[in-house]
Amino acid sequence: MPTSFTVVPVEAQGPAERRGQSPPEEEDEERDRGAGDGIAKENSPFINNAEVDRGNMYEGKNMALFEEEMDSNPMVSSLLNKLANYTNLTQGVVEHEADEDSKRKEVKVPRMGTFIGVYLPCLQNILGVILFLRLTWIVGTAGVLESFIIVFMCCACTMLTAISMSAIATNGVVPAGGSYYMISRSLGPEFGGAVGLCFYLGTTFAGAMYILGTIEILLTYISPSAAIFKAEEVGEETEAMLNNMRVYGTCIIILMAIVVFVGVKYVNKLALVFLACVILSIIAIYAGVIKTAFDPPDFPICLLGNRTLSKRSFDVCAKFTESNNETRTTTLWRLFCDSSSLNATCDDYFSLNNVTEIQGIPGVMSGVLIDNLWSTYSDKGSIVEKKGQPSVAGSEDTKMGGLPYVFTDIMTYFTMLVGIYFPSVTGIMAGSNRSGDLKDAQKSIPTGTILAISTTSFIYLSCIVLFGACIEGVILRDKFGEAVNGNLVVGTLAWPSPWVIVIGSFFSTCGAGLQSLTGAPRLLQAIARDGIVPFIQVFGHGKANGEPTWALLLTAGICEIGILIASLDSVAPILSMFFLMCYMFVNLACAVQTLLRTPNWRPRFKYYHWTLSFLGMSLCLALMFICSWYYALIAMLIAGCIYKYIEYRGAEKEWGDGIRGLSLNAARYALLRVEDGPPHTKNWRPQLLVLLNLDSEQLVKHPRLLSFTSQLKAGKGLTIVGSVLQGIYLDKCTETQKAEENIKALMGVEKTKGFCQIVVSPNYRDGISYLIQSAGLGGMKHNTVLMAWPQSWKQTENRFSWKNFVDTVRETTAAQQALLVAKNIDLFPTNQERFTEGNIDVWWIVHDGGMLMLLPFLLRQHKVWRKCKMRIFTVAQMDDNSIQMKKDLQMFLYHLRLNAEVEVVEMFENDISAFTYEKTLMMEQRSQMLKQMQLSKNEREREAQLIHDRNTASHSSPAVKESVAAAAPEKVHMTWTKEKFVAEKHKNKDSNASGFKDLFNMKPNQSNVRRMHTAVKLNGVVLNKSQHAQLVLLNMPGPPKNRKGDENYMEFLEVLTEGLDRVLLVRGSGREVITIYS
Repeated sequence: MPTSFTVVPVEAQGPAERRGQSPPEEEDEERDRGAGDGIAKENSPFINNAEVDRGNMYEGKNMALFEEEMDSNPMVSSLLNKLANYTNLTQGVVEHEADEDSKRKEVKVPRMGTFIGVYLPCLQNILGVILFLRLTWIVGTAGVLESFIIVFMCCACTMLTAISMSAIATNGVVPAGGSYYMISRSLGPEFGGAVGLCFYLGTTFAGAMYILGTIEILLTYISPSAAIFKAEEVGEETEAMLNNMRVYGTCIIILMAIVVFVGVKYVNKLALVFLACVILSIIAIYAGVIKTAFDPPDFPICLLGNRTLSKRSFDVCAKFTESNNETRTTTLWRLFCDSSSLNATCDDYFSLNNVTEIQGIPGVMSGVLIDNLWSTYSDKGSIVEKKGQPSVAGSEDTKMGGLPYVFTDIMTYFTMLVGIYFPSVTGIMAGSNRSGDLKDAQKSIPTGTILAISTTSFIYLSCIVLFGACIEGVILRDKFGEAVNGNLVVGTLAWPSPWVIVIGSFFSTCGAGLQSLTGAPRLLQAIARDGIVPFIQVFGHGKANGEPTWALLLTAGICEIGILIASLDSVAPILSMFFLMCYMFVNLACAVQTLLRTPNWRPRFKYYHWTLSFLGMSLCLALMFICSWYYALIAMLIAGCIYKYIEYRGAEKEWGDGIRGLSLNAARYALLRVEDGPPHTKNWRPQLLVLLNLDSEQLVKHPRLLSFTSQLKAGKGLTIVGSVLQGIYLDKCTETQKAEENIKALMGVEKTKGFCQIVVSPNYRDGISYLIQSAGLGGMKHNTVLMAWPQSWKQTENRFSWKNFVDTVRETTAAQQALLVAKNIDLFPTNQERFTEGNIDVWWIVHDGGMLMLLPFLLRQHKVWRKCKMRIFTVAQMDDNSIQMKKDLQMFLYHLRLNAEVEVVEMFENDISAFTYEKTLMMEQRSQMLKQMQLSKNEREREAQLIHDRNTASHSSPAVKESVAAAAPEKVHMTWTKEKFVAEKHKNKDSNASGFKDLFNMKPNQSNVRRMHTAVKLNGVVLNKSQHAQLVLLNMPGPPKNRKGDENYMEFLEVLTEGLDRVLLVRGSGREVITIYS
């Protein structure tokens, strides 16, 4: 270890001695270089903190045994000290396992407790615009019972999600990003990015919904005269209102965006003011309910028959009035009749029915609850009618337009009401989003969130019952309060004044809109800074203080889309989809982590179970399709597109997510199911072990080998790309990592899907053997080895390359694996090339289990070889019937369902040519020369008396050779004089001369002559037929059993393939790989 220090007992060490030690700066510099083994230190908030006073770490002799490890493994006391002082991660910082950011900044000790930090923010986010503007209408339309079911389903959904969220949030620190962070770290970057962006879109559309609610309150209940567009004709009121929404909404979005851009701190400071408005409004509602029990407010409703009349157009609820014994018609008369005279022609229904006036809020003791229990769904444009009120039907031809009835503006049904209501229960993530500001997040988040949901659920459920018990049904179904002089329906119930609700709801919706425009850009910024979605990375930038400027602009733009839709009832189901999808994946994350039982899954919150999470996930999915099946499909399509985009283009992240754990469990299960034996012939496909050679820079020498692999595999089956580095593993760690990175990068370029395995071995030959024996796992092992032909095997400096090659051939045969040897691999096509014509020629000399038939079929599946034709040649001997052979081969191919031309080539026995004889002689002479040149310098320096024995060793038997080689295993150190050296030199010259003289007197071995004859003849036939083929596949003959002839074997293969551009030598595994049966 490079660190220099002295371990001295503390009690024996004085201040002067401490000062005598090496300076701490030098020690720091030396320690920062890392341990002597070159292993990088772990980047962790707890280990190797540069600010720790290292000088005191090694004091005392008790820890001397561990002193060399303390750079990477600190003492427990110092670790606990750092843990105690550790507060939280700063907002927007990537967690330590990504190590993409520099050192973290110190954060102040958080001071917020459960009530201020979690409970109130959740309360403010959950209670909002739907409670004030739509809940009474939902109760009137769906009835108390069905409304109760709607609210209960939605609240149960959020409660189950909160339980799952509490488990995830208490399983470690949750930095900025809230739900996005939880999902991405639990389910991986693909799910995290997809759901994070959906949650962002939901938050953005929520901002649009709040702004639309603000404008509706302003133009309907506060200042109707402020409308820019007014209805000129009957029936244009809705269109005029939507246009007003669009104009005012655009102005408010611009205004709010400027406020958020200029001073987001003011928005946060006003949050409590907005929350106070909400709480005061709710208190006013409850106070009003209590007051109705003994003193109901006076809000009369005017009915014509059983039809509700809008009081915006008249004051007196009567057809005529009497004053001074004179009967006068009212404004209401003139609205239904063509003149003000008593004998005017009036609307048929108006003439037949009486005008009556009833109390809109009869009070909690009136028993109106019974009437409001059941649903009253209606079509768009139908009149709001009171059930049980006497009515005489008039002529159906009467036009309703222009008459002062209260009409329904949209068609109502149960599922639509679920979609409109659900946004009122969202906002449960507000506490987890603030985890960095909490005193004890792991205690506050579950407690505060579940209490907030319980409180709001009670408020919603009690309000449903109280609204149904206090307010007349026709008023509840009157969405905009037209029957009560344009008052907000909830406001009519409130005490002391309707304006409490109107002003309170206006400010609360304003505040909620501002908070959405504040929170959504930060969520987008957190996703962008994670770098998992490349096209949104620009939105990670902002002002110098970190404010997300670009994200704010995008948020305002998306929010404008919701404003242009202009209808609160149309925007609400859209954001319901996005929130439901987010909640569904929070439940899924908790269920997956619980079922996998990963060691790191240790939540402090114990009241969760995977069945609850699964129930919550199912409920979210059901609510998505209940709300709107087509919106649900669109939301899933958007999330699916983002998921696939991140999968193919996004940055690779390893976050220890649950999906990866799920994949590992599934892989383990599948591997155990796969039999650890050979697959059935029908399922056989080449599972490749590709042996690559690397240069001194750890770069692949023959990249085309990987191109050929991807063409042969087309992404199917198993591919292991292996290589061997020569040396000791401890010394070669860095080179191994570099080689693996280079190979994986090349695999990515060549689109080769598989695994990379690097073996470090003192001997290259042994490394190859290790790979052949041990690559793969269980039933997922390779059955075929692919390698390149050693082009430089004849060169003297590469004298061992052919030995390694021949031994590899023998080992694949022993392991019952097939072998593919690509000769002239650098001439093979890349994946971008396309052969427009040409042939793949198969020379079927001996039966190898059908490998030669199968390989061209697999190659022709790839675009490179698709237009090539397959030709099969087989060789007929003197006694064979060529015609019958051809017929049999054609029938065999027909049964194999392979399309190929068939040709039988006749090779007749003839005399061995002088060329063959001479070539064999040259081959054997070269072999002998190589053997003599293999005498190394060390061998020549050995004892002088063995020189003569070595010269004659080539003519002796193998046993004698072995005994001579074993005679001097160790180097003998001699004292050399000049005379001895000269004499030894002359002796070596004489011995070499006599050895080379023996070479020229040699006669070739007859077995070698026959083999060379076959190789020369076969090469001539192949050249004649296949010289211009795009690829030639040949049976690869096996190496000789006698190892003495290994170098001759290489020569035979060289002669066999001479003159061919691209050759694939194929050696079968000894088993059938193709079958005629289905």
